[in-house]
Amino acid sequence: MKRSKELNLFIQKNSRLFWFIPPERILGISDEILVETILNYGDKDDFTRLVRLMGINKVARLFFDSINSSERKKGNYSEITINYFSHVFSKYAH
Repeated sequence: MKRSKELNLFIQKNSRLFWFIPPERILGISDEILVETILNYGDKDDFTRLVRLMGINKVARLFFDSINSSERKKGNYSEITINYFSHVFSKYAH
């Protein structure tokens, strides 16, 4: 997967959030896993940086695709995370 240098640095900086992935595989995560992890476990600054790097429309699309694709994937997000980001993306993403 081809990513920008800045996005790879962002992933490395937040490697603590990816405890479930072996360190040597962190840079190979999918965009879907990146968004899911930042929305679930990151803070406001992590979210803001992710949006700057990927764009709010792409982050929103990955989020909505994930929660709408299956109950299993939807279950990867807490209900409060789904509620909050559904409102955020509905207002700010187009």
